[in-house]
Amino acid sequence: MNAHDLIAGAIAEKGKFDSVFWVACGGSLIDLLPAHELLKREATTFTSEAYTAREFDIMRPKRLGEKSLVIACSHSGNTPEVVEGCEIALAAGATVIAQTDNAGSKIDSGKWTTWVYPWGEGVPQAEVPAGISLSLAAELLDQQEGYADLADMYAGIAEMDKILPPAREKVNAELGDRFEHEFFYILGSGPNFSQTYGFAICSLMEMQWQHCSYIHSAEYFHGPFEATQDGVFYFLQMGSSECRAMDERALAFLKTHTDTLMVLDAKEYGMEAVPASVRAYLDPVLFYAMNCELRAARGKVFDHDPDFRRYMGVVEY
Repeated sequence: MNAHDLIAGAIAEKGKFDSVFWVACGGSLIDLLPAHELLKREATTFTSEAYTAREFDIMRPKRLGEKSLVIACSHSGNTPEVVEGCEIALAAGATVIAQTDNAGSKIDSGKWTTWVYPWGEGVPQAEVPAGISLSLAAELLDQQEGYADLADMYAGIAEMDKILPPAREKVNAELGDRFEHEFFYILGSGPNFSQTYGFAICSLMEMQWQHCSYIHSAEYFHGPFEATQDGVFYFLQMGSSECRAMDERALAFLKTHTDTLMVLDAKEYGMEAVPASVRAYLDPVLFYAMNCELRAARGKVFDHDPDFRRYMGVVEY
């Protein structure tokens, strides 16, 4: 399965789409958000909206219909809200493309196209949800409107496979021992804010039971910066794209108003090798990989296995 043929087939069957909906939960939703940001910025003839699946199910958009493309993701393949969202989209006449790691799961029902992806160490970024979703978004843009940066997107996704291995070693060596704090703030901006959010809710709150808060680097100056003081830990995820200007402003203030600051600068982790035209959408791929390393490092400091859960999949909720 490949993005070009999948989009070409969908357009051949339904004509051009007037709306795209990205539907998932938790980490799967986070993987879809950079592709949504690409379409939100670039598309001129169709809309793009991203939903946590339960909200999509409850507040289903009236725009949803035969000219809609719904791209969903459930890593387990059995997330009830996501499966229901696909059913709702199908009933509305929309084209549905689902992604999962679990062949034969509820979302891989044969009712719609399901892209079953591999998962684990060494899998190319083009074959996991973040890369797949960006490829689908870029192909949709190109085939419906023309997208001058399509080749750059594919080249950038491929480049990530070279960037990540040394970046993992570097982040462990330089930042892996910084998690002695019980609470901290994480800042980021642009499409990369998906991973600022993701690091907080998935890597730390879910996998480490860590109290924390995520803040947009630009929004930091519209309220949250009043809480800045010495002894409070701030982690700034500094991107390599044009959005970096927002992070740089936050950095300048933090340097002079707290003595407890950690910065992960994407430019120092290889991202300048990615074409500048698509760097904003691939920074999140870097930060996801770095977040995985940092949560594992935090787990060692506090003797907390990232795979251990006390509620998720354990109790009724």
